Amino acid sequence: MTFGSSERWRRRARHVPFVLAAALAIGALSLALAPVVLARAHSQSDSDKSKKNEPPPKTRLRIKVTDPYGKPVGQASVYVRFNESGGLFHKDKLAELDLKTNDDGSTKVPPIPQGKIMIQVIAKGWRTFGQWYDIETAEETIQIKLKQPPHWY
Repeated sequence: MTFGSSERWRRRARHVPFVLAAALAIGALSLALAPVVLARAHSQSDSDKSKKNEPPPKTRLRIKVTDPYGKPVGQASVYVRFNESGGLFHKDKLAELDLKTNDDGSTKVPPIPQGKIMIQVIAKGWRTFGQWYDIETAEETIQIKLKQPPHWY
């Protein structure tokens, strides 16, 4: 071993107690602050969970289907599509309800989540109707007027 290399080790050895003392101080400080940080994270996660666990508000729809002259269209197929929560680890999915209008051209939709809702109406002898609606109320009636089918030559 040469003189230069042992001198280098002695210089580094002088700093070891200071490095160890700094590491111990940082460790003690992190242990002292850990309960505060964990308490904050726990309280935030509880409030976030309560918001996520609440089901979205529901809406009840009544759909009335008429022809261009105001007469009700009976036995029309009505499809209602809406986003349904997929749960904790699943994606939201597009759910669908298939309904029929009665003789007065109306149908009642069971309670569904508020938000964007697609309504599609198919009736024999009429043009197919489809439109997205943004529903934000607890109860609503939607009037749909079907158009004449395109004329084929």
